[in-house]
Amino acid sequence: MTPALLILTDFFRAANKALDYATNLAGPLGARLVLLHVRRDSILDSERLTGELSDLSTEATAMAMKQVANDLAVPVVAEIGHGRVAFAVADAVSRHHPLLVVLGRPDYSATPDELVRTTALDLLRTAPYPMLIVPHTLTSTVLPRRVLLAVDGEDFTIGPHAGAMRHLSRTLGVELTVLHVTPDADADVSEDDVMASVRRTGLGLDLPTPMRFRHAVAANPAEGILHAAQAGGADLVVVLARPRSFWGQLFHRSVTAEVLLHSPVPVLVLPTLA
Repeated sequence: MTPALLILTDFFRAANKALDYATNLAGPLGARLVLLHVRRDSILDSERLTGELSDLSTEATAMAMKQVANDLAVPVVAEIGHGRVAFAVADAVSRHHPLLVVLGRPDYSATPDELVRTTALDLLRTAPYPMLIVPHTLTSTVLPRRVLLAVDGEDFTIGPHAGAMRHLSRTLGVELTVLHVTPDADADVSEDDVMASVRRTGLGLDLPTPMRFRHAVAANPAEGILHAAQAGGADLVVVLARPRSFWGQLFHRSVTAEVLLHSPVPVLVLPTLA
């Protein structure tokens, strides 16, 4: 079965940037694109993909989707969903089994983090799936090579998504750096234990160069991750979303959410099973 990338679009700038990025990924992966636009049919709908809602009619939306699909150089399936975005995405995922769900991150610079409600965070709460978030400020859509994987040092598993992630890393020939952030420079950090937790997932298999380890000290783990990504020239950051992040404290206070909202480079969020 041909692999797929599922892209959410609302025809605004951030979604268009994500579509460009996904199109470049699709080529080397031999993947088709599933272009999904979700119409919000309820006047009480408070969800936002880009902070704006398209007011196109059903017919105009269908024409716009067709035009976008015709302009792409890779195979495309265009679909229009209805209702809540998370449910429409879950339905599309169940039918297409994509490698990733891809969406754009719009400009939230004028909105405090605690007031930001994004489609990405809602999807992670209700329908956890590997998700690539592309910031609207991204200036280049070249393929990612230098990948920073931020881990907390605990064992984790990504279950049925491990094969897809290995395929992505192997095909792109990424250089993978594993980052562990602690608030104390004197913290007892075992590089062997941290790297072993990653190796057990299979994420380091078949890479052109061995995984590298980096330890950083930061009172705020998210700031430590973002600083390390910038200092190391990473062009993709990978973060874990553990189940407790969804149901414990408010999700927008989690490290994953903070990195997702502020990273200048794309962020791949991997939901874990533990």
